[in-house]
Amino acid sequence: MKSTVETLSPTRVKLAIEVPFDELKPSLQKAYREIGAQVQVPGFRRGKIPAAVIDQRVGRGAVLNEAVQEAIPQQILAAVREHDVKTLGRPEVEITEFADNAPLKFTAEVDVRPEITVPDLKTISVTVPAVEIGDNEIEEQINGLRERFATLKTVERPAAENDYVQLDLNATVDGEEVPGGSATNISHEVGSKQLLPGLDEVLVGLSAGDDATFTTQLVGGDFAGRDAEVKVSVRSVKDKQLPEIDDEFAQLASEFDTLDELRNDLRERLTKVKKVEQIYAARDEALKQLVEAAQIPAPEGVVKDEVEGRKQAMTDQLERIGATLQDYLTSEDKTEEQIDEELTEAAQEGVRIQLLLDTIADAEDVQVSDDEFGHEIVHRAQRACVLVLLRVGQQLLQVIKVGPGRSIGRDQVEQQRAVVAADKARDRRQRRAAGRLQLVGRVVRRQLGRGRVRRSIAAGQAGVQRQRQRQRARQSNVPRRINAAIVK
Repeated sequence: MKSTVETLSPTRVKLAIEVPFDELKPSLQKAYREIGAQVQVPGFRRGKIPAAVIDQRVGRGAVLNEAVQEAIPQQILAAVREHDVKTLGRPEVEITEFADNAPLKFTAEVDVRPEITVPDLKTISVTVPAVEIGDNEIEEQINGLRERFATLKTVERPAAENDYVQLDLNATVDGEEVPGGSATNISHEVGSKQLLPGLDEVLVGLSAGDDATFTTQLVGGDFAGRDAEVKVSVRSVKDKQLPEIDDEFAQLASEFDTLDELRNDLRERLTKVKKVEQIYAARDEALKQLVEAAQIPAPEGVVKDEVEGRKQAMTDQLERIGATLQDYLTSEDKTEEQIDEELTEAAQEGVRIQLLLDTIADAEDVQVSDDEFGHEIVHRAQRACVLVLLRVGQQLLQVIKVGPGRSIGRDQVEQQRAVVAADKARDRRQRRAAGRLQLVGRVVRRQLGRGRVRRSIAAGQAGVQRQRQRQRARQSNVPRRINAAIVK
């Protein structure tokens, strides 16, 4: 195999590779075996079909194509190792010349890691705001606790802002009921803007037993974009009563006996949170200065793949909550081109930072300890579980937040509860699996340093075989036990 490398840009190279036909023979033989195992020819068993018969039935060209597709990745890898090219992303391959019994010539363009000169880390200076906790922030936390421990009391008066009402909704278009456009006994906070546009304005002034009708535009379903007449019926009006801020409230909302102790604890918690935010702000500012000083180019192919991945992830998340990318664009008043531009900028920044951190890690010979490796595994497993629960929560919220074209029923709530319960069980299993994985990772990596991996694997396989033999022996004893019991 002959190969040359041509630098197209600081982040992209072009490999020109020529492979003699003799070096393709192993791939050609493998192609004959795989094709022979797939086709059926009368008079021959699968996998035992002569090459000449395959050429006659399938065609020599199909076999050569199969062999070339299998050989090209191997040859690219060999050329990359020969020229010590640090590739990023997938190569773009173009076959320039190939014929039967002739050399294979092709080119492969691929993104590479650019040469990065890391600035002197000692020259980076970062200033972040000092940690300060104001009394208003403490009061905000106190008010948040009051909201959590608020109670609802049924009142005999018209509804006002911040009241809670139990209501029924029914949407119609030109007198025709909208499929799924009705809901019963919904709890809603007046003024929260959580349900339909125009609903909160109508609810103010209504008492229990009152009805009203308002017009709103449908955003989904068969009548999307049309105006619907929505009838709202108020079942009850409830006043939200907040607890008094005193020592009794502190005992109710926390483990402390006095309000002063609760305030001091909240101040300590906010201080810790702001210190962590301070660290993150310093990290982000330091990375920003390093990236600007290093002037790192972003490989176009890697950025393109990253943009596609992020956009697909965004689309998947929207689909999970029953929305589309077009719905999101409409709500944000943006075009798809603007979203692509934002994603491209974010992807370029992310790729530059990753390239810089990789270069610094190589230069500083950063190593990962067993404990750090295990903590990262556990963290990722827990984060995956949290994402699953958040996704289920979003789906449940979407069911409860009823709008035109949607409805809610007891069966749907029970179904979501079952999903949440299943995910909690999966969470427990994944945590146990993460713990086992951490232990296995530690043991295996220790054995890698001592050269005992192969012996451990062989011993493990032997143990599995012995366990299977004991299981088969127990299973074979079952009929004899049954017969003995019958005889007795």
